[in-house]
Amino acid sequence: METSGRRATNFVVESFDGKIRIKLPTLIECEMIPDDRAEIPTPEIARYFPHLRHVADKIPPLNENAQILILLGRDILRVHKVRQQYNGDHEDPYAQRLDLGWVIVGDVCLDRAHKPPSVSVYKTHTLPNGRTSMLSPCPNKIQVKETLNRKNTHQPRSLDCASQGEETEKLGATVFDSHPDDEKVALSVDDQTFLDIMDKEVYVDQANSWVAPLPFCKHRRRLPNNREMALRRLASLRRTLDRCTDMREHFLEFMGKVFENDHAETAPELEEHQERWYLPLFGVYHPQKPNQIRVVFDSSAKHDGVSLNDVLLSGPDLNNALLGILIRFRKENIAVTADIQQMFYAFVVREDHRDYLRFLWYKDNDLNNNITEYRMKVHIFGNSPSPSVAIYGLRRAAQEYQDEYGTDSKEFVMRNFYVDDELTSVPTEEEAIDLLQRTQKMLAASNLKLHKIASNSSKVMTAFAPEDLAKDLKDLDFSADPLPLQRSPWTDMESGE
Repeated sequence: METSGRRATNFVVESFDGKIRIKLPTLIECEMIPDDRAEIPTPEIARYFPHLRHVADKIPPLNENAQILILLGRDILRVHKVRQQYNGDHEDPYAQRLDLGWVIVGDVCLDRAHKPPSVSVYKTHTLPNGRTSMLSPCPNKIQVKETLNRKNTHQPRSLDCASQGEETEKLGATVFDSHPDDEKVALSVDDQTFLDIMDKEVYVDQANSWVAPLPFCKHRRRLPNNREMALRRLASLRRTLDRCTDMREHFLEFMGKVFENDHAETAPELEEHQERWYLPLFGVYHPQKPNQIRVVFDSSAKHDGVSLNDVLLSGPDLNNALLGILIRFRKENIAVTADIQQMFYAFVVREDHRDYLRFLWYKDNDLNNNITEYRMKVHIFGNSPSPSVAIYGLRRAAQEYQDEYGTDSKEFVMRNFYVDDELTSVPTEEEAIDLLQRTQKMLAASNLKLHKIASNSSKVMTAFAPEDLAKDLKDLDFSADPLPLQRSPWTDMESGE
C-alpha cells in the first residue's frame, strides 16, 4: 500500500530508568504502526519461567494507559543490540537486555492460552485444537485461507480486485485430486541416485560381460585401512576350518572355483594413501543342501565404526511382485522353471573399484601356503547393492538384444524373474521350447547362462541339453521315466500335464 506523512526531527528517546538517552534520526509520520501489547514483556511473564525470574524486577509493570506512538527501525541499530541474554530450553522464551530495557522473545502463551485473572464456572472458551477450557485463547493468531480460480487452477495468477467476483473453490479440492499413479511407491532420493549411476556408468566390455561400478553414496566417509581386522577374521576362520574337516573341503572347493572361473585376481600393490577395503570371509550352508557351502564376503563387517555397506547405496527393490509371478505361473498348461547360473558373479566390477573388494586368502588355495592379498573382479554375495545391480544388469542385457531375439524374450526376462529364479507358464510345448531357446541365446550374448530348466512336459525337457536341465533331471529317460516332483524357490510343481 501507499501512505503519506510528515517528517519530524530532534526527538530523543530515554530508557525507563533515565540512564540512557539516544537521539533519534528523522521520524516519518504514519497512520498505523504495530501496537500489539501482548508483545510487551511484563514481570508476570518473567516470573512464570524459572530461568527468567531473576530479571522480573528489572521489567516495569505494563501501563495499560500508555500509548504506543513510535517504532524504532533498523536505521538506529544501537537500540537493537543485545547487551545481555538469558536462555532456557530449546522451546522456552529467552530474555535480552537492550539499551532501552529488557525484552522477552518467544511464545509466552501456555498451549496458546492465557491464564485469566478470575475464573467463571459458567463460561468456557474453545481453544484452537477444539478443546473447551476456562483459559482464554491466545489473541496472537493469524489464519490464511487461499482460494483458487476454478477456470485457471494450474495457471499463475496475480491477486487483484477483478478476481474477487470470479468463481472460486477451496484449496483442498485440487490438492486431493486423484491420479492413476497415486498408489505407486515413489523412488527415494538414494534409489534415484543409484539408477542414475547405473544408467551413466554400466557398459559392456570386450568379453561381452556387463561392467557395473560400486554405487557409492554421494557424501560418504573415507574408508580406513582395515587389513588388521581382516587378518584377525581369517585367523578365526582358519581355526574353524582346522576343526571341521568337511567344512574345510567344501570351503576350499568353493574358493577353487572362484579362482578357476577368474572371478578373483591377485591384488596389485597400492600407495600408502590409496583407499582400500578388505572383506572378511565366512561360509553358510543351505538347510536343504548340507554338502554345499556358499562363501560370503562380509561387507557388513565394521572397522573404526564403518563398513563397506555403510558407504554403498543399496539401490531400489527391482524384483517383480512375487504374487504376480505365481499367478502367471498357474495360468497356462505348460509350466517352466529356470535359473541364472551364479547371477551376481556374472556382472563385472569396474576395475578402479576392485580395491574395495580385497580379501586375504592362502596362495594357490593351499592352507599351507602364505597369506596373499586378492580382490574380487565380480559383484559379490554380501554387498547390499549386489541384488539391485544384478537385476538391473539382467534387464539391460534383455533390452540390448531384444531386436535380435524378440520382444517376447525381453518381456519374459523382465516379468518372470525373481532375482535369478524364473517361473512361468505358456499355452503350448512349442511356444515354451521356442521362448526358452531364444532367451538362452539372448542371455548368452551377455555371458549369462540360463540353466536348471524344468517343466511338466517331457517334450520341453528333451529339447535341451542334459547340462542345462535341473540336477535330478539330467539322467532321466523321458520316454520311460515319470517326471519327478520339482521344487521351485516358492512353490512345488507336480509332475504330469
